Amino acid sequence: MESYGDLLRKTREAKNLDIERVSREITVDKKYLVGLEEEDSGVFPGEAYLTGYLRNYANYLEIDSEYILRLYHNKQVQESPVPEGLIQKPRGRIILPVIIIPIVALLLAGGIFALVFGLTHKKKPEEGVVISYSKKNAQYEMTDKKLAKRVYKGDQFIIPTEKGKIILTVRDTLGSLVLDTPAGIFYVELSEEAEVDIDGDTISDMIVYVSDISSINEECGAEISMLLRKGSPVSAYAEVDVDSIPLATDFKAKQVQKVILEDNRAYPFTIKASFRGPCLFRDKVDREKSVEAYFSKGELFTATPHNGIRLWISNANAVNFTVVADGKTFDLGMGSAGEVLVEDIKWIKDTDGRYKLVVIDLE
Repeated sequence: MESYGDLLRKTREAKNLDIERVSREITVDKKYLVGLEEEDSGVFPGEAYLTGYLRNYANYLEIDSEYILRLYHNKQVQESPVPEGLIQKPRGRIILPVIIIPIVALLLAGGIFALVFGLTHKKKPEEGVVISYSKKNAQYEMTDKKLAKRVYKGDQFIIPTEKGKIILTVRDTLGSLVLDTPAGIFYVELSEEAEVDIDGDTISDMIVYVSDISSINEECGAEISMLLRKGSPVSAYAEVDVDSIPLATDFKAKQVQKVILEDNRAYPFTIKASFRGPCLFRDKVDREKSVEAYFSKGELFTATPHNGIRLWISNANAVNFTVVADGKTFDLGMGSAGEVLVEDIKWIKDTDGRYKLVVIDLE
């Protein structure tokens, strides 16, 4: 079987690309790229990260991402231990006639006893015991609230977005929860809290946790909880509050550092931060309360504001920011090492009636 790690490495080398350059251009930490090439899954915080980075790396190298994901999943299947029930254990030699006759006699006696006992001692099933799993496939529409359900093969989760509905389908519930998404197939193991990329942009959109699943009967389904992250497609579905967009004349000219894009309308945008080093980071999305956290090298932050976001960064050189709006990606260089920055990234309305997404310095 072809190795997905060797395919990545050979393709990168054939294109004369060093791994540091690739890391910079796709904003994925070098250790994760090395982990993919060496097929070392231990460096990743979860399988959703591994498959997301694998898809991103393959697309960058112009390799068929679906093919390379199949290579990865095939390797996982081959390395999985053979279930004990499928291993035929050697049996000792026995004298068949000596034991068959007593066994048949015992089985007949036991069958007669069970039949008589069953007819005279009928018992109702205990409460809480599942007698039958036959059911129609269910559909659940996701909101910003956590969904906790027992789900079965064929069940679907509907996620409304600005561009339409995204549908996730339960592909399997045997041993692990398997979800079909537009971004590919995701596997979530028992007691695992997995980050799931719904739309294939390598950004985590949903957290899925599996609390109960059978390894021998897929009809038992899986007990799960699902929660869309802040800035997920559901949040992006909300409308921009146009009335609260400030006018360009409200700001001094020197305050507007950079115009990211212009359009005749305003719409939600996504901001992604990848951390190259330790940094204390605070964000305030739209009118929500500000959130402060400490980030380390290799960690990621994403949000999808409708009108704007305020950022406070303790070490500007430690963070690389990317803005995604109207299907386009814009890289933002924020500052130098040790520099403390406070920035607004928001929509403003110009005097000609057009909207501008800008970066504003709040010294």
